[in-house]
Amino acid sequence: MKKLNAKELGIGALAGLTAALLVYGATIQPLLFILFGALSALPILIVGLGWGNMAVIVAVIAAGIVGTITQSFYFGLFVVLLTLIPAWLSHIANLARPASELGGPDDLMAWYPLSDIMLHLCGLAALVIIVAGAVMGYGADLVGQVVDAYMTAVNQQSPDLQLNPVAIAKTKSLMLYMIPIAWGMIWVMMLLAAYYVATRIVAASSHNLRPREDIPSALRMNRNAIFIFLAAIVVIFFGGVLALIAAAVVGAFGAGFIVSGFASLHYRTRGKDWRLPALIICYLMSFLLTLPLLVILVLGLYDTRKAISLTPNKNADTPKQDTKL
Repeated sequence: MKKLNAKELGIGALAGLTAALLVYGATIQPLLFILFGALSALPILIVGLGWGNMAVIVAVIAAGIVGTITQSFYFGLFVVLLTLIPAWLSHIANLARPASELGGPDDLMAWYPLSDIMLHLCGLAALVIIVAGAVMGYGADLVGQVVDAYMTAVNQQSPDLQLNPVAIAKTKSLMLYMIPIAWGMIWVMMLLAAYYVATRIVAASSHNLRPREDIPSALRMNRNAIFIFLAAIVVIFFGGVLALIAAAVVGAFGAGFIVSGFASLHYRTRGKDWRLPALIICYLMSFLLTLPLLVILVLGLYDTRKAISLTPNKNADTPKQDTKL
């Protein structure tokens, strides 16, 4: 295991402090929980992707200590659990082994596939939404209170507007499942954005342990994610608590397949003269209409594969903990 010097210790501690402050911001601003929670992953990812496992361990410990001192033991534990997600993602992203073990050349290293990283990312994002929902007591009663408060505000603004009780009941039922789906999708998008930004930052600073990848060709979902996604869709129809859990899974893995679909679209249109206007139209239509987004989702479900990044073998310069799959 690589020896940790004072500089890496300081970088890890600073990253942990930053992450703890961002998590605190997420708790005092519930409407920005997902944004601040995802931003808290960025310093942890930067440290993990740029300086390895020991530095990110220091960052997680520092974040927990700061959270405990400034708030409480339970808040510190919550900070640790939240920062463990980007710490784990950075750990698996730095995993590699000789390509010869996979039937490749002896002089190359094979890095942990981005498709498998996406599988972990979607699963962890769904877990965060499930735990957060359980802590805040998410359910039909809470959603009903939110919808009723909104309808009351609408009625105050427009007293002549007649509100249909049946329509309100259907809205409550729809929102009960749409909220965790939306949370799951947003959380995956934010975590993936944090991972992408972190990889670019460490690459620009020449501290990246993992080589820079071609995202359009490498970003795909693991084939096993299809079964998880379809099983979650089926469970939603059973209702109850399991359906709420399944909704978070559908949102998280659905976002993964949508991102994969867009990456596949970028790859398939590469080199075409009409590429830029076609991509702009696809993005605009996907944000405005549901059907184009479903087409992108189907493309992501169709184009599942495992692209492995290969680089020259540098075992002498690579930390021991980062060279085993």
